[in-house]
Amino acid sequence: MVVPLGIWLLVRGLIGGNPPQPSSEQSARHGPGLSAADRAAHALPRSAPVRLRIPAIHVDASMTTLALDKKGSLQLPPPGSSNLAGWYARGPAPGEAGAAIVAGHVDTPTGQAVFYQLGALRKKSTIEITRQDRRTAVFSVDAVEVYAKRSFPSRKVYGGGSAPQLRIVTCGGGYRKSTGYQGNLVVYASLVRVK
Repeated sequence: MVVPLGIWLLVRGLIGGNPPQPSSEQSARHGPGLSAADRAAHALPRSAPVRLRIPAIHVDASMTTLALDKKGSLQLPPPGSSNLAGWYARGPAPGEAGAAIVAGHVDTPTGQAVFYQLGALRKKSTIEITRQDRRTAVFSVDAVEVYAKRSFPSRKVYGGGSAPQLRIVTCGGGYRKSTGYQGNLVVYASLVRVK
């Protein structure tokens, strides 16, 4: 499996204010995530995702496949598709063993995008991904963290072990007009059941 070494989600301009950022209580360092008993769901066979729902922040988005560019960075959905999330198709599918990577824009030149409210997620929030096999993989949020671009922890984000996990990545960490977003926001979640 090819693992991207970094993810620099750039956007052409922030429209309409700053997106929410997670509080320190949502970090993996503060309080427990899911217990082993909570992670009861078994890995699913491979099937591409088609829809992403995050009820707590009113996300209901179509999904597309993503690849790496020539520099080894993850490509993003087209900036004109503000309500579209992407899945790194050379990695695990959501629900499959390992860490599935999902990415999307926080905003675009025309306004807020699919992951604008991602920083407002709290531990144990639910994330649902409907797959081509008509099963829905239901994940529970373990942590929401922000990293500076220069210290993005690629191994932590892209590694995942054998349990079915999900990582959602977007821009975060503050915005400067001259340089764009200063970092990336990452949601860590674990599969808890299948519908």
